[in-house]
Amino acid sequence: MHIQNLARVSAFTTKDGSEIRELLAHRNSCIRNQSLAEARVAVGGATAPHYHPRAEEIYYILRGAGSLRVDEETRDVGVGDAIAIPPGAVHTIRNMGDEPLIFLCCCAPGYEHEDTVLV
Repeated sequence: MHIQNLARVSAFTTKDGSEIRELLAHRNSCIRNQSLAEARVAVGGATAPHYHPRAEEIYYILRGAGSLRVDEETRDVGVGDAIAIPPGAVHTIRNMGDEPLIFLCCCAPGYEHEDTVLV
């Protein structure tokens, strides 16, 4: 068993420009086929449009309000929303609120910079 506490995990910036804290992944736990991270997008900020050739993602919004675009569809998202993003789908999320947009990001296989393609 591996337990990571958010307060003890260092943040880093992903290739798409979001700040994440990788809670569980092959780099820091026994997990091998997926990853779990907390992501943050600053007020007025957005991730760069991108896609992942291999990984499917799930976003789960914890705090704030945003606008998520996946391919040609744009939807408002907020606390409690769970969003499925299939491999190859171009996506970006924009913070539309007045506080940081915070969400969990689950990737399978786990997140890697090399599996992120900016568009």
